[in-house]
Formats: sequence, structure tokens, C-alpha cells
Amino acid sequence: MSITVEIKLRRANKVYYEGETVSGVVQIVCGSETKHDGIALALEGSVNLQISNKNVGIFEALYNSVKPIALLNQHTDLAPSGKLPIGASEFPFEFPLICPKEPKTLYETYHGVFVNITYMLRCDIKRSFLAKSVQKTQQFIIQYRPMVEHPPKEVQFSISPDTLQKTAKERISIPRFLISGTLDSTDCCVTKPFTGSVTVHHTEVAIKSIEIQLVRVETCGCAEGYSRDATEIQNIQIADGNVCPKVAIPIYMTLPRLFTCPTLITKNFKVEFEVNLVIIFGDDYLVTENFQILLNRTA
Repeated sequence: MSITVEIKLRRANKVYYEGETVSGVVQIVCGSETKHDGIALALEGSVNLQISNKNVGIFEALYNSVKPIALLNQHTDLAPSGKLPIGASEFPFEFPLICPKEPKTLYETYHGVFVNITYMLRCDIKRSFLAKSVQKTQQFIIQYRPMVEHPPKEVQFSISPDTLQKTAKERISIPRFLISGTLDSTDCCVTKPFTGSVTVHHTEVAIKSIEIQLVRVETCGCAEGYSRDATEIQNIQIADGNVCPKVAIPIYMTLPRLFTCPTLITKNFKVEFEVNLVIIFGDDYLVTENFQILLNRTA
């Protein structure tokens, strides 16, 4: 006896804004007439927070403070107890996308390491204890409405042994070099590329590689304490081998969907982003310059 369940949304791209209505049909295909104890559909949205392993000892008392934050929790009965006929049956549904309780806003969908913001529909076909109940889920995406674009915040930088956070003694062993560049803006739209350029003016030791690294910084916690972790999202090599001096090397990085979101700061958690410019010299000496970036969603 086979039962196939599919949750079909009316919107093909599955992207919704807060205040809209998510609607569609639950399609159930049965190979034979099937008895059931009711068909229910649930709309769920939550923020799942996790403390990293390195902080478990310190923050054991914090577990209750980082329990999942419910954003959406609605239920409806699609059909009472009865029988499903042979073939396909469809049950229409719709839910308003409104968060009635604190924080009274729907955060944008985001898949991180220690913070995950997800929205899903779950259909349950209840059956007697002799027959296995059937469950099907369907995720969809919440996005912020585009806001007015801010003027670009251009950042110019220069890297040399004198700008590194090293002691005078350590600087003696560092190869002499001068690298400068420009970031077109540290206030970035998540749907547009992160751009800029970097120029190597001179270096005593040949350069092996220049890379751009996108980092997520996730903070979970509350008044009792917090856990802050930085993890890599992606790493892009923009130069391989010893580059020509005084030639601008373009920086162009597309931000990955779902693994990034507009910068989010709440009382229980934060999701922030940084970019690292990494220069690896031929003797494997590594220099990193860090830039904090603010992500948003603009038209």
C-alpha cells in the first residue's frame, strides 16, 4: 500500500516576504483506498541556536537560554478521519506569514553553523497504530523586502610590516613589502558581488598566492554570557604565483545564497560577516588583513 505526499506551493521560487500569504495544495496519491485518522498541516518557523563544542564547559548553564526561538507556529486540519480514494487527492491551504509573538518579525532564511533560521510546512497523515503514519515537509524561503540602497562606503587600505600587529623584534624577521588596495564598499547588498582591487607595490620575498575569504561570525547567548564563533563560508584565490608589481588585481566575489543574509543583531543572537585578504608568501609566511562588512538587501 503506497502513499505519496507532495506539498506544492503556488509560488515556484518558494520566496516570500513577511505579511504575505503562503498558499498551495497538498497532493496525496494512493495506490489503493486508504483509511486515515485525519490529515493535518503545520507551518513552522524557528531560529535554532547551538553552542560550539569548545564552549560547552563554560556555557552549560546557558543551554536553557539558547533554546529554539519560535517565529511561526500555525496548524490546520485538512481532512477529518476517513478514507482516501485511489488516485490523487488535493487539499488547498493558505497561511498568513505574520509573527504574533516576540520578536514580532520574521528573520531572513539563513543556514549557518551555530545559527539556523528555517521555515517549513509539515503535513501529517495520521493512521492507526498498525499502519505507519506518513509525514512530508517542504521548506520555503523568507526574505526581507528590498530597502533603499545606501551610498557606497569605499575603504582604502595599505599593508606593510609596519601596519602589522607585531612587536619590533618580530618585525625584523618579516620580509619587506608594500601592498595597497581599495574595497568599493563595506556596505554590501547580498545579491550583488563584493568588489575592489589590490596592488602589490614591492616585496622582498615572492608571493605564492593572494586569497579573499568570506567569514561568518555567529554569536549565541544572552545576559549570562555568550559564545562567539567565526567560521569560513568560502575562499577565493584572486592571484596565483608572484604577481606583477604595481598592477591592480581585481577583487570580485559573489555572496552565496542561504549561507549569507543581511547582518542580523538581536538580543539573543547575532549574525555578522567579515572579509579577510590573505597574502601567502613563497616561504609560507602568511599575512591577513580583516575587514568588517555590513550586508543588507537593496533594490
